[in-house]
Amino acid sequence: MAQSLLRSVLACKCPQCREGNMFIHKTYGKGFMKMPVYCTVCQLKFEKETGFWWGTGYVSYALTVAVSMATFVAWYILIGMSVQDNRPFYWLAFNSLLLLVLLPYLMRLSRTLWLTFFVSYKPLG
Repeated sequence: MAQSLLRSVLACKCPQCREGNMFIHKTYGKGFMKMPVYCTVCQLKFEKETGFWWGTGYVSYALTVAVSMATFVAWYILIGMSVQDNRPFYWLAFNSLLLLVLLPYLMRLSRTLWLTFFVSYKPLG
């Protein structure tokens, strides 16, 4: 049974069948961004044309800004901001480390979202 759109995007599944994995390796080691040429379930070709993935930079930027805004609002509500002490610098350090940890997942997520913009869902069967 196919997943919902949100679940398939967050799990980095093929946008056409929502079942096949978009990435060869499930772990974030060497080669974590390697993708098969075709979906193993529905045979969708992932790279539509040369340079297709360049647009993922914009998606990745938007995701990074969204995470940064969310951490800023949470930091402001929970800890507060003041120019009298170093709290803005602590938030900046925390946010930078968080983005560094999330970088591999955000890169995969941006590719999945970018492909989802161009491919519609077609249930199998």
